[in-house]
Amino acid sequence: MSTPASPQPQNHAVAPAWHTIATVFIMLAISGLSYYSRGLAPVGRHNQIASYVEAIIMEWLVFGFIWFGLRLRKQRMRVLLGEDWGGARQILRDIAIGVLFLIAANIVLGLISHLLKAAPNAAIQGILPHTPAQIAVYFLLTVTAGICEEIIFRGYLQRQFSFFFKNVVVGVMLQGVIFGASHGYQGPKYILIIVVYGVLFGVLAQWRHSLRPGMIAHFLQDLITGVLAGRFLR
Repeated sequence: MSTPASPQPQNHAVAPAWHTIATVFIMLAISGLSYYSRGLAPVGRHNQIASYVEAIIMEWLVFGFIWFGLRLRKQRMRVLLGEDWGGARQILRDIAIGVLFLIAANIVLGLISHLLKAAPNAAIQGILPHTPAQIAVYFLLTVTAGICEEIIFRGYLQRQFSFFFKNVVVGVMLQGVIFGASHGYQGPKYILIIVVYGVLFGVLAQWRHSLRPGMIAHFLQDLITGVLAGRFLR
């Protein structure tokens, strides 16, 4: 009888090791600044729209750094995005998968949040959108987060860690830890919750061999929770 094969790591690195280390350092440095400034972005924290714009710029700059690392190995961004994205049927399938994943993940995270007695701190409440202008720019931020963070963590770091440690499980776990640690402004309890969230997103990406379902779920999570929370806590 055949036995189930253990998860296999990606068969090559898409960027040099120093580039991966630098990427982790950049993300943790940004997180540290947000923790000490008690806001989403260290410079524009006293103005919500300015903080959204600053966060958008920072995420796309990190995205650009990832692209630079890929070019060092003559790789295209497609290698991180996963399987062919063509066809309306595939898009609808990934939307359905993203929504179902979001529901299941929030049940799990809701239980963890209840056990930890986690409550949004002042920094989290301070970034919630209230006015139409804030919601409009916040929408752009959620689109950016859905694209850039999935590429950075589930596309790039997960693949790199899986190759370096020769184990997909380690890659999924490590990127989840870095993902949680990159949200320093949210406080220790929420960082732990986000670590679990990041691991679940990593499992989804590994299962589907594509970032699209995770991008959809990530975007919807940030948009819906942010707008609804902003309305209730206004």
